[in-house]
Amino acid sequence: MPYVLGIDIGSTNTAAAVARRDGRAWTRPEAVPLNAGSPLVPSVLHLAEDGALHIGAPATDDGSRTTRDFVRRIGDDVPLLLGGEACAPQTLTAELAAWVVEQVHAAEGGPAEAVVLSHPAGWRPYRRELLRRALTDLGLRAVTLLPRTVTVAESHAARGFAGTTAAVYALGGASFEAALVRRTARGTYESFGTPQGLDPVGGADFDELLASHVRTVLSRELAAIGRRDHHAALRDLPVECDRVKRALTVEPAADVVLNMPTGPARIPVTRAQFEAMIRPTVQATVELLLRTVHGAGLAPTQLDGVLLAGGSTRIPLVAELIGTALGVPVEVEPDAQLTAATGAASAACQVVSPRPRPQSQSQSQSQSPAPVRDPAPVGGGVRAALPALRRPRNHATDPGDPPPRPPVRILPLDLPKASRLALTLNRGREG
Repeated sequence: MPYVLGIDIGSTNTAAAVARRDGRAWTRPEAVPLNAGSPLVPSVLHLAEDGALHIGAPATDDGSRTTRDFVRRIGDDVPLLLGGEACAPQTLTAELAAWVVEQVHAAEGGPAEAVVLSHPAGWRPYRRELLRRALTDLGLRAVTLLPRTVTVAESHAARGFAGTTAAVYALGGASFEAALVRRTARGTYESFGTPQGLDPVGGADFDELLASHVRTVLSRELAAIGRRDHHAALRDLPVECDRVKRALTVEPAADVVLNMPTGPARIPVTRAQFEAMIRPTVQATVELLLRTVHGAGLAPTQLDGVLLAGGSTRIPLVAELIGTALGVPVEVEPDAQLTAATGAASAACQVVSPRPRPQSQSQSQSQSPAPVRDPAPVGGGVRAALPALRRPRNHATDPGDPPPRPPVRILPLDLPKASRLALTLNRGREG
């Protein structure tokens, strides 16, 4: 069955969603299993000794052959080192995107009619072009790049949000973005104003605050055991903190459970305790969201809502503080970690089957329709980001781009083609 694909490569996890053609319409986007049935796979690349590139964190590694959070580095002239090889971050990002495309191709039995890949809202054309070239080098020549905040809005619209102007609050594992979107004449969304971000701030900070609390509570027990037992006792702490964080979104209390040398230890945490730990960080993101609205010359009351994305936005305190500060409806989806990916798939439907633009009476009576022109990449909307012929950047019209730089030779990640096509998901069973 014909389908389109949406991909969101986040700072900590990657997700993908597909929508399938149903006659003249498209089905609602649904997440694609990428990791042993899970729709999320860690945004981590590991270069094995044999040259194979694996997706996901390895079971053991000294860090020299593993890299993560490379999307944020796109645009940085300093390459990343992976197994002693200098790799451009856009090449690594493209490798992960290519792996997702291949996984979905195998599951669906054929290629997607369109692929939309989200990117940070604050990117200017310079960074987008770097990633586009890296994707083209891997054979992905028809990928549409859209700001993550636009794909978030598209996902909420597909679920019934009918607003015209909205703020987007995207809280990732290690990043935060705030931006404004508005509905275009075609019914799609585009960015406007100046996106703002805090980096690195995200859900991982909440996990660490909870972990710090647990270490404080267990300080006496931990001080009484040896270094090896100390390490073993805290091995599962990050996973437990993430689990408890999720549990506290729906439960008033939960226990962090660790295996100590003397037996299991349970550290009870209430939602009130947890929210007190994270309140200063959440408040900082809300203040930045409010500054983003004011920076565009808008009052919060002119918004139709605030659209949330990211797993940690399910924490009740987030919606509470946003609602108090802005006084408008706050929308969050059941699985907020997938919002950007499902929105990218919704946008991909519009790439294949764009909604017709309403015409005025004079336009409809015209005998000579205007020629179709390649849309300029302005505004960050779906139509603006359609695959286009490359055009040179004009730094006079794109003042946010860096000035021309001396050429820097960066060695790409030059893996044999068979290795890239044979990428296998590392589920923690490989060393």
